[in-house]
Amino acid sequence: MAVNYTPEEVQKAREVIRNEGIKMRYKVAGKEYVDRALKAANNDFARSMQEYVSEACWGSIWTRPGLELKTRSLLNLAMLCALNRSAELATHCKGALTNGASEVEIREVILQAACYCGMPAGMEGFRVTGKAIEEWKKEQEAKGTGVEEHTDIGLDQRLKDDE
Repeated sequence: MAVNYTPEEVQKAREVIRNEGIKMRYKVAGKEYVDRALKAANNDFARSMQEYVSEACWGSIWTRPGLELKTRSLLNLAMLCALNRSAELATHCKGALTNGASEVEIREVILQAACYCGMPAGMEGFRVTGKAIEEWKKEQEAKGTGVEEHTDIGLDQRLKDDE
């Protein structure tokens, strides 16, 4: 049964999903990184991509139940390594660490990707993630948070934290 929504209702729903997406982006990639990306989108053309990323990827996918944040992060590492998307791979590597992935898990994901996607992608993946891990450790030390293992929490707990 099709339901007819008013344009205002659709716009409100998109705003809610986009805002949830921005909150999730902050949680995974960090407020500084996200704010920099949003600020760089200083015209309607660029802004539409940032809105789409917040809405479609982070709001609609990352907030879904079914996979923990760490699992989503590890999947992204494999895909970004396979696609040779180095800048995004570095960002998502830091996000994976924030989401509780260990260096061993990241290493194994990149090895797996190398096996199935080719050694050139794997070599680049190791170079990028190795550097990103070291940068992340320095960032954590600068914040005084250390580099101890993080643990992922389920969606129910994440929702409680927002209350």
